[in-house]
Amino acid sequence: MTTVEVTGSHVPAWRGGFGRLWSAAVISRFGDALRGAALPLLAVSLTDRPLLIASVTACGYLPWIVFGLLGGAVADRVDQRRAMWTVDAVRALLVAAFAAAVALGHASILLLIALAFALTTLQTLFDNASTALLPALVDRAALGSANARLMTGQQIAGGLMGAPVVPVLFAAGVAVPFVADAGTFLLAAALVASLRTTAPQRAPRPAGSTLRGEIADGLRTLWRDRPLRGLCTATALCNIGMGALIATLVVLVTGWLHAGTAGYAAATTAYAVGGLAGGAVNRRIAGRLGPLRSVLLAGLVQIGALVVMGSVRSLTAVVAALAVFGFMGMVWNVNTTTLMQQRAPADMLGRVSSAFRTLAVAGAPLGALLGGLTATAWGLNTPALLTAAFFVLSVIALIPAVKPDVSVVAPHDDATTAHVTG
Repeated sequence: MTTVEVTGSHVPAWRGGFGRLWSAAVISRFGDALRGAALPLLAVSLTDRPLLIASVTACGYLPWIVFGLLGGAVADRVDQRRAMWTVDAVRALLVAAFAAAVALGHASILLLIALAFALTTLQTLFDNASTALLPALVDRAALGSANARLMTGQQIAGGLMGAPVVPVLFAAGVAVPFVADAGTFLLAAALVASLRTTAPQRAPRPAGSTLRGEIADGLRTLWRDRPLRGLCTATALCNIGMGALIATLVVLVTGWLHAGTAGYAAATTAYAVGGLAGGAVNRRIAGRLGPLRSVLLAGLVQIGALVVMGSVRSLTAVVAALAVFGFMGMVWNVNTTTLMQQRAPADMLGRVSSAFRTLAVAGAPLGALLGGLTATAWGLNTPALLTAAFFVLSVIALIPAVKPDVSVVAPHDDATTAHVTG
């Protein structure tokens, strides 16, 4: 592992594997952006019913509830690098087959739902393995900077480079974005497979140890850690609202604002640009406020942005609000992921990560369906206001976790304990 100290702060060096992991993550995110923007547009071309469109997003979240905890337990047992490249190779085959079906005119809402479910099922293993692999590539002191660089690079690829070209690719052929996505999965798999990492030292599993028991250990570890427990609760409430917002953003822009696919591309690009700016300045914000207070600030600002999205019928206002929303979303995500990597015991990081993600994402399918129902009953702008209400609840839930002198590693970890004001 290699880090560089710059003006008192640690940043990861590109050599030592981090550069290849970053490249794989950025390339894969570019493909995700193509697919993520193309699926709603394809859904809109197949039906004008908001609830059916929202169902595609909802089924993309469901595997986290069904398989998320299992994915984390498996990630702690296997070679994480091998698991990641194998998953990406399988996802490439699935997306390529879907592209062929679309090109042959066999697209349907049911097929979109099946693809979203299958890809997220595989993602439960990939994401937990990725979270657990990063500390093997960079020093603990550089995790914050490493996460910010990873997420910022993904925002550049996904928002600035990916989403804006989707209307062009979509015009060339409805299957083209999915063909490109399959190619990015294959390239990312090759990069991850080329990593040379040392397998983490794991204590032998006790005799009779089961996946169910190991999953329970991860849940208990998460629950006993007050900051992570508070963050998980707050993120779970946010994600109910985010499910509603993401599932209906396309109809808010194309239906309520009548801005078409170009307006939708502008909205998603603004979100990405905001996230890019948030990643660039996150280190300063976290250094001044501490990680937990940074997350609290992010939630408060995002509430205001959501109110603007749901009440001001102007593409310019919605684009600006999404930029602010993306800025603070990056601050939230970087600090949450870093705290989890710092506080969880190394040999349990996959399970703690999966417990956090599963509990946090559990409400997103419900949120997506609520968004579709709300848009149908009260108007295409109301899901944004519903999301704002859930963010208010999230901030309230986070306040008790924001205490001074929170240790950055779990008390039972063997690592040296440091303190931050957060």
